[in-house]
Amino acid sequence: MKIIAVIPARYEASRFPGKLMQLLGKKTVIATTYENVVETALFEEVFVATDSEIIFNEITTLGGNAVMTGEHETGSDRIAAAVANIDCDIIVNVQGDEPFLKKGPLQQLMSVFEDDPEEKISLASLKIKLYGKEEVENPNNVKVITDNQGFALYFSRSPIPFAREQNLETEYFKHIGVYAFRKKALLKFAALPMRPLEIAEKIECIRYLEYGMKIKMIETDFLGVGIDVPEDLEKARAILKG
Repeated sequence: MKIIAVIPARYEASRFPGKLMQLLGKKTVIATTYENVVETALFEEVFVATDSEIIFNEITTLGGNAVMTGEHETGSDRIAAAVANIDCDIIVNVQGDEPFLKKGPLQQLMSVFEDDPEEKISLASLKIKLYGKEEVENPNNVKVITDNQGFALYFSRSPIPFAREQNLETEYFKHIGVYAFRKKALLKFAALPMRPLEIAEKIECIRYLEYGMKIKMIETDFLGVGIDVPEDLEKARAILKG
């Protein structure tokens, strides 16, 4: 299998425009993410897929690979456009605003497809246990519930499951927006229209579920920082210093 990594990088993020060009130490967020993915040495090629000339120039000036795409509703749509003419079997999507992702979780995702000879799994993604009422109720933390084999049942910005029975300890898991796709599943996704659940939640992986594709969730203990708002950037800067 030929496995590549693609980092979708939209400049005009709704909650924090221009966040990928903010500085982390002496490098931008997107440059930090790109270099960290390359340094894992897991992929035959690494690309940044962007609609921004600013981000395109940032990566190519570093000697990296960047692909210009048009405007797209989701990162998956952007990646599908970027890889349509690239020879590959598996695409690992690393979010541009997750600069500190490590090698181990990426290897976990890739191993899902090595153990799936019948190609029943369309994509794999990561989840991490959430603690504390504030984190569980934060709509920026996308929650996921799975069946007993680890396949996603649903994703939501609301707390799921709803803890009606207060005497039982309920586990909550945050979805980390790192995916590994089969190329054919990704291209199928991009050709399908959004449905009401995806539109309501603004969570792209719901589209896969709505059309019957299987998402394998892998639990990780990796604790990174997704930069969604300015406060997250300060957390990332503190991690870099510390």
